[in-house]
Amino acid sequence: MSPLVEIFFSRLAAAPAVLVQVHSTEGSAPRDAGAWMAVFADSCLGTIGGGHLEHKAMARAHELLAGKGDAAPERMRMALGPSLGQCCGGVVHLSLQRVNAQDAATLREQLDTPRMPVALFGGGHVGHALAELLARLPVALHWIDSREGIFPDALPAHVVCEHSEPVQGAVASLAPDARVLIMSFSHAEDLDVLALCLTRQRQRGDLPYIGLIGSQTKWASFRHRLEARGFTSDELAHVTCPIGVPGIEGKEPEVIAVAVAAQLLQARQTKQSSAA
Repeated sequence: MSPLVEIFFSRLAAAPAVLVQVHSTEGSAPRDAGAWMAVFADSCLGTIGGGHLEHKAMARAHELLAGKGDAAPERMRMALGPSLGQCCGGVVHLSLQRVNAQDAATLREQLDTPRMPVALFGGGHVGHALAELLARLPVALHWIDSREGIFPDALPAHVVCEHSEPVQGAVASLAPDARVLIMSFSHAEDLDVLALCLTRQRQRGDLPYIGLIGSQTKWASFRHRLEARGFTSDELAHVTCPIGVPGIEGKEPEVIAVAVAAQLLQARQTKQSSAA
């Protein structure tokens, strides 16, 4: 469950709220269907896009909290241009529902966004920066290292840490459709993990993204060694190295983490668009 959803249910246990969700959209809109915010008497969690749209929805939510209107869910149709003066120009259909602690069980599955599975091999400086960033995104992170004492003590429930010796032994248990990031402390470990990922991709075809940290020189060396192990050019073309969105300068761990996370989100969007 995402941190935002956890906070929502914690607050809901003490006070009622109005759950405002984007039910559907027409044309250009600031958020897609499923986006939500929870309006309490004294605060608000989440966002449906900000601006006048959110202001009007919050005003109606406060009326519902005050008992103005029945308790049944209601819909609002918001034309962003004509009604609200927002330049998006589309139409947003909102649903508003007064909820309390008794509704928590029904709401859990409704609100928690499906998480993209990511396997991160390596707990070095870049690995830590990347894990911290991915923990804030809709990602189910499987973080693996062969060394003891690498992982932080406190991590969200959707981040699973594994000590694996040898580190490549964890490849078999990766979630189907996992995006793999390889950045261990050792080039030898990187090569072993990469070889097993390519073998799994050959056998099962369920690792849509395999990324290896490093330079073009590192990849040229790895490519030669992997060809000697029998991997074809088509199979090696499935590897992304260097990783990260091109054009982002800087080698600081935090900068690399942003570039890599952006590339993962791009790859997910490309796959979703092709599937549609």
